[in-house]
Amino acid sequence: MSGEEFVPLSLTPLLIGTFAAVACALPGNFLLLRRQALIGDAISHVVLPGIVVAFLITGAISAWPMMLGAAGAAVVAVVMIEAIRRLGRIEPGAAMGVVFTTMFAGGVLLLEQTDTSTVHLDVEHALYGNLESLIWLDAVGWASLLDTQALAHLPVELPRMALTLVGVLVFTALFWRALKISTFDEGFARTMGIRVNMLGMALVITAAIAAVAAFDAVGSIIVIAMFICPPAAARMMTNRLEGQVGWSVVFAVISAVLGYVLAGYGPMWIGGSDAVSAAGMIATVSGVILALAAKFGPCRNRTGAPVSA
Repeated sequence: MSGEEFVPLSLTPLLIGTFAAVACALPGNFLLLRRQALIGDAISHVVLPGIVVAFLITGAISAWPMMLGAAGAAVVAVVMIEAIRRLGRIEPGAAMGVVFTTMFAGGVLLLEQTDTSTVHLDVEHALYGNLESLIWLDAVGWASLLDTQALAHLPVELPRMALTLVGVLVFTALFWRALKISTFDEGFARTMGIRVNMLGMALVITAAIAAVAAFDAVGSIIVIAMFICPPAAARMMTNRLEGQVGWSVVFAVISAVLGYVLAGYGPMWIGGSDAVSAAGMIATVSGVILALAAKFGPCRNRTGAPVSA
């Protein structure tokens, strides 16, 4: 594929998918080590009803109203999880599972029962996103990267995901030491004056921001897969936190790039005529990477061993 075809048709979807994958994988490492990996799954589900309600109120797909709607849904979910845990006296994981499945199902019902035919907001959009459609029509080749007029018409999802990734990187860098200590020894972290509860909430909020920003572009399937698969695969490659984070970023990038390429060209290589869902293929590739790490990873037989800080 020449630059005249690659830049307008494939460059921006590849970058958006890659940014979303890395932005979800980074906080996913700490959620996994804290045995809170289900939170990433829960966040990606509970944002759906918030996004739908925001659309019903405003009548348009706009980033800020939907971000606020998703944030409101997340607050409601936290309150419901705590209420169920306290009133039902069940473990947090079970309460979380009940809430996020119920809220996601409610969001799907809202989508099916309301008139969203005039906009690109439906059940398939919520699950698979619209990654393939995020093309850069004003680009004519690599020279467009230096053309201010062409850059002004980039898909809005690209700068949004880029800013989100930068925010996640800044949060991780600023609180790296505190996150590392509190993840491995919460009691010791408290004695050092680290506000463990606030830090844990900040981590969940960061993960929620990444999930909400990625939701519109890549859908819930990639969000769920990227929170769990790259960090879990990375965990089987090393017992050092720095190494795990590095491996997770590598696996996230490989999943996004290889998944997008296979979705577009894989069917043609085996004689097919139609491309498949990029989101589904990216998630599938991340699952294959996890399976390979589970089979051949150097730490696959020591996953119960503590990670070195």
